[in-house]
Amino acid sequence: MTGLAHFAVRRLALGLLQTAAVVVLVFVLTEALPGDAAVALAGDQPDPARVEAIRQAMRLDEPAAQRFADWVLGLLRGDLGTSLVSGRPVSSYLAGGLGPTLLLAGITLALLVPLSLVLGVAAAGREGGPLDRAISTVTVGLYAVPEFALGILLITVVALRGGLLPPTAVGAGGDLLAQPAVLVLPVAVLLARPVCSLSRLVRAGMVEALASDYVRHARRQGLGEARVRYAHALPNALAPAVQQLARTTDWLLCGVIVVEALFVIPGLGTLLVEAVAARDVPVVQGLAVVFGLVTVVVNLAADLVVHRLAPRGEVVA
Repeated sequence: MTGLAHFAVRRLALGLLQTAAVVVLVFVLTEALPGDAAVALAGDQPDPARVEAIRQAMRLDEPAAQRFADWVLGLLRGDLGTSLVSGRPVSSYLAGGLGPTLLLAGITLALLVPLSLVLGVAAAGREGGPLDRAISTVTVGLYAVPEFALGILLITVVALRGGLLPPTAVGAGGDLLAQPAVLVLPVAVLLARPVCSLSRLVRAGMVEALASDYVRHARRQGLGEARVRYAHALPNALAPAVQQLARTTDWLLCGVIVVEALFVIPGLGTLLVEAVAARDVPVVQGLAVVFGLVTVVVNLAADLVVHRLAPRGEVVA
């Protein structure tokens, strides 16, 4: 078994353990929610008969261990449960909210990676110069602006006062691609902070790599500057950036609640907030497990990529 295959097996085993821990934690935390979920779902003036019916539907009259075992067996079969509010399968919520979230994440990542590489490499190539200082100043300042503040600013200036773009996705009718203009502002907000952090990591890695012994050796061998930078220095500089990109991808898929709420985009984050507000426990559990699984998978992929990249101290042929 090769080194990469051995590492992948060990990392996969750890990922399975992490997934199991997520499943247990989700169930325990939803069980620990304050108050009686059946009473909350029954309304402001709950009828005892309705409360009892809801308790039976939620199987709250059964031992927690039995409910947990049945829930896990359902997860293994791909059954995430059924909404207590609408009666729809939780998987249908995922199908409805996954499209907008994936679209936002995909567009953001497609812009984020090349922008971060260009800015980071350009700043590192002019270390200490005007371009480096300008990029560093802008990225540090922009990173300090919270997403909700930047979103409100863009909505006010660009959409409401300027009339250049739609302020929200309300008029898109659920099909964001039908009106691509509604995606511009939310993608800009999602892109702002990650491009700052990722480009700074690329810059720091490139500065360190360009000053290393293996790069100096490559130059002494008469290799062209472009090959030295992009074939030898850049792969060795990317490990921290890849880890940050994994965290950003995880955030885009599982944590863009503020941006989705601000621009009225019906993604997974919005669905989770609505389910928590309605005390729709099966939906909360199903979405939380999916989010946890996405986190494990994304970080597993990032670890494999980092392991595959050339180790520091070696020149990549």
